[in-house]
Amino acid sequence: MHFPVSGVQCPFWLPPLAAFAVALFATPAGISGAFLLLPFQMSVLGFVSPGVTPTNLIYNVVAVPGGIWRFIREQRMDWRLAGAVIAGTAPGVIVGAIVRVRYLPDPRYIRVFVAAVLLYLAVRLLRQAAPGPGLRKPGERLPTSRLTAVALVVGLIGGIYGVGGGAIIAPFAMTSLCLPARAVAGPALAGTFVTSLVGIASFELIGRSALATGVAVRPDWVLGLLFGAGGLAGSYCGARLQKHLPERWIRLGLGVLLLCLAARYFTDTISQIGWNGIKIALIRRSL
Repeated sequence: MHFPVSGVQCPFWLPPLAAFAVALFATPAGISGAFLLLPFQMSVLGFVSPGVTPTNLIYNVVAVPGGIWRFIREQRMDWRLAGAVIAGTAPGVIVGAIVRVRYLPDPRYIRVFVAAVLLYLAVRLLRQAAPGPGLRKPGERLPTSRLTAVALVVGLIGGIYGVGGGAIIAPFAMTSLCLPARAVAGPALAGTFVTSLVGIASFELIGRSALATGVAVRPDWVLGLLFGAGGLAGSYCGARLQKHLPERWIRLGLGVLLLCLAARYFTDTISQIGWNGIKIALIRRSL
């Protein structure tokens, strides 16, 4: 099957199957799995234009609501935390979308950024797997303003990288703020959903503006919806699988996988342009 917007050529069943596997693996950790889907699009499908970012966000919009609905129905959604996350990530993702199109259009250099984000996520997840400080007691005041400030940075990263931000917010809240996973998962998914909607709209508008002159930034809706369909089924199955897996194993597995992905992107970029090429690119961008 050919996807004209992205230029991807692959069997129609491959995107939903890959998204199902990603969501099945990531959902038990309370994240959407979009940060794993982006490397698949770039490395396997060859989708490396800026349009890959909003296409990845479409996956979030379709796949995440199942988990959100489950948290709401089971009365496990902390709306105060959800509001704090959304207040930061929503404006941040708009700026991130502009940065992605304006300053990071070259696929060779976006790989360096992707590797750095994956490395950060890996460290956070591995820290969660180790014994940490005690959790906050029920009723204890939560630092929502601090969470909103971090969410603003997360939104910026999400707009560049094509993730909703929950994969970064959740580890931060569980480690630095000592919040339990059951309190963080719902708000993180809600933030991911809203941020992804804002991100898609931002890229659609940028794609119609002078900022996108000569650059393919609009999402591939057909490809994104196929990813989302597989992700929706995978997130449902992953949620059921979670109760049979120790949380420590989940964090360790994801952390090790992200370390491997980050190493691959760093080595691939170095082999293509070398350390000097990366340094020159960074210097030019700063001028």
